[in-house]
Amino acid sequence: MGRLPAVVDPRYRFGAVALRLLPHLPLRVRRALAGRPRRIDGRELHVDVQLALRLQHLSRIPQIPELPLARAREAMVAQAEMVGGRPPVAVVRDLQVDGATGPLPARLYTPGTCVGAAQVPTVLYFHGGGWIYGDLATHDSACRVLAEAGGVQVLAVDYRLGPEHVFPAGLHDCRAAHRWLVEHHAEVGADPTRLAVAGDSAGGWMAANVAVTAAEEGLPLALQVLVYPGTDFLEDAPSRGALQDERLVLTRAFIDNARELGFGPGTDFADPEVSPLRRTRFPEGLAPAQVVTVGLDPLRDEGAAYARLLEAQGVAVSHVEEPDLVHGYLHMTALGRDLPRRVAALGERVGAALRG
Repeated sequence: MGRLPAVVDPRYRFGAVALRLLPHLPLRVRRALAGRPRRIDGRELHVDVQLALRLQHLSRIPQIPELPLARAREAMVAQAEMVGGRPPVAVVRDLQVDGATGPLPARLYTPGTCVGAAQVPTVLYFHGGGWIYGDLATHDSACRVLAEAGGVQVLAVDYRLGPEHVFPAGLHDCRAAHRWLVEHHAEVGADPTRLAVAGDSAGGWMAANVAVTAAEEGLPLALQVLVYPGTDFLEDAPSRGALQDERLVLTRAFIDNARELGFGPGTDFADPEVSPLRRTRFPEGLAPAQVVTVGLDPLRDEGAAYARLLEAQGVAVSHVEEPDLVHGYLHMTALGRDLPRRVAALGERVGAALRG
């Protein structure tokens, strides 16, 4: 069943136990508990996600933006552990990598298939969290599944966050982490010809920008993996208007907080580093991309648009949409059978691409 959330709060402890058990019930029982199927913007919400959201509401677990920043960060860790558990992975090692202004905490996940190998495919992972939340703990379960399912090492990096360190501090850290991995690949057993950058949400935005910098600087990068990335702060795509008030994890309040606290005053939101969808030219040698969007996500349309933009510029792109899932599904590695299988499938695609 995995560990219970570290935060001592009966709501999280009850939620963790319930979410380990309920998704394993027969479908008709889960449907009865979840309530009438929710169909939004032409897509039906996955029953296990609907059940989890209903349980969150009944348990009165607060929405992240409703809390003060410090408490919100703690709550995000607790909620991630509640839905993610602690999937098995062969070896986990904490270390440090170079950031833009000093060392950054990092965590290396090595699957059983890579233990003892001299050089293995390695994914540099940037967590999501709207540029103001998230750390190694919030994305621990996802990195575990991606590593074991993909047969690749995952090196997760804890970059600086706003509002303490607004844009471009975190991005500079992520670029520095990639340079560190290239220069120190032997220290972590990484194959420099089979490196990827990956991330979800704000981390997908990081990965997209780091991939561009790698191509500009001629640094090795074989793949970029962008999971429901934010790509446009200039205009709201239709999916933002249709979905950001539906309380499906990523809400209007969350997006507004990210914009206000993650970026400093005077930020030019038309700058392609801020809104990657506004980039009109990509450098030669940009790494192939795997883009994942989810149907019930305010960022769905801008993520899909970025995949089309890359393809139009001659970049090899694989775009997968999970029509019935929500922003944040990558955390849901302890919810029944289907959701962990979806996360594992992403890991398998990444592993297959890096192994050629």
